[in-house]
Amino acid sequence: MLDTFYREFGYGYVPDWHPDVVDLEGTYLGHPRHSLVVAVRDDDEVVGTTALTSRGPAHPPHPRSLVERYPSGRTAQLLRVYVRPEHRRHGLARAMVRTACAFAAAVPGYERVYLHTNVDVPGAEGFWRSMATEVFDARPTGEHGGFGTVHFEMELPASGGDTGRRITAGVR
Repeated sequence: MLDTFYREFGYGYVPDWHPDVVDLEGTYLGHPRHSLVVAVRDDDEVVGTTALTSRGPAHPPHPRSLVERYPSGRTAQLLRVYVRPEHRRHGLARAMVRTACAFAAAVPGYERVYLHTNVDVPGAEGFWRSMATEVFDARPTGEHGGFGTVHFEMELPASGGDTGRRITAGVR
């Protein structure tokens, strides 16, 4: 996850934005409605992550209309979707997102999946447009200090399906 902040975004770890990263156990693993999907190579190298929480977007920095549309508790928010560059374009992110969404579908009370992304990261915008529906393009607003933030929504899968923590998807 730290790779994203330093290598992709270029601004590093920001405690106000990333408290989950220093408390994975409390944020994801110890919470029954949250999930952390981690892609690991056979040699134990972590090559990708996807997280899901029951917290909707916060205002500020996000518009109040999004906070109202995606209330905490009823919204499964995807975050920390990241695949190391040398492992991209093999279906890994898509498999991790599907696993997280299947988890959300199996948890009572979730109505939809929400996420926002920095479309300045190579491949991010195309990836999310292939899986989700844009609900708000914040680029003209200067949200997040002018980063290329676009907000998306995904439907929950029809059934919970495979909510296991182990997935296989073309890690090389």
